[in-house]
Amino acid sequence: MLNAGSGPGPARRIARMIAEQHWEELRLDIDPEVNPDVVGSVTELDHSFAPQSFDAVWSSHMLEHLYAHEVYPVLRQFHRVLKPDGFALVMSPDLEAVAEFITKHGIATIAYNSPAGPIRPLDMLYGHSRAIEQGHHYMAHRTGFTAERMGSLLLSAGFSEVSTRTENFEIVALALMPEADGESILAELDRSGFNFREEVA
Repeated sequence: MLNAGSGPGPARRIARMIAEQHWEELRLDIDPEVNPDVVGSVTELDHSFAPQSFDAVWSSHMLEHLYAHEVYPVLRQFHRVLKPDGFALVMSPDLEAVAEFITKHGIATIAYNSPAGPIRPLDMLYGHSRAIEQGHHYMAHRTGFTAERMGSLLLSAGFSEVSTRTENFEIVALALMPEADGESILAELDRSGFNFREEVA
């Protein structure tokens, strides 16, 4: 499994699935300080990996760090490195939920607390302020997503079926390759806490 833009740690949210499938998780990140298995950019996956190298791609809150014009080519790269029966699980901030929170509570109100500290709408829109202040400028957000935009981009990138869910200011999108066993994947993800069978608002 490719953890694309891994940051400092593994894909803990699907650790059970990784163990059950006996996958090796390969962490790729542009920042050598987080000690990834491969230092590199998601915009250049073709430099590091052959086609059909992975059973799954995990991309957690990485796409929003790209420029808008880079997103589609990166999703095409995800499609390229996946096996015909593979899938991608992609997460990003939900701009619709952030906008609703801003209209009710303001842009600087704490929305929730994370391991990195308090998160405000400004952080979800533009990137975690504290990390950027500390010099990690690649942590800035350069684009954003609604569930509709995310789903449309994944379909246009060649995935045969896409499901999305939104909860807690987050979009989660499941993108299936043409030969993927959708029912089996949905069941495995459900056991990891990702229920795509009914929309969670």
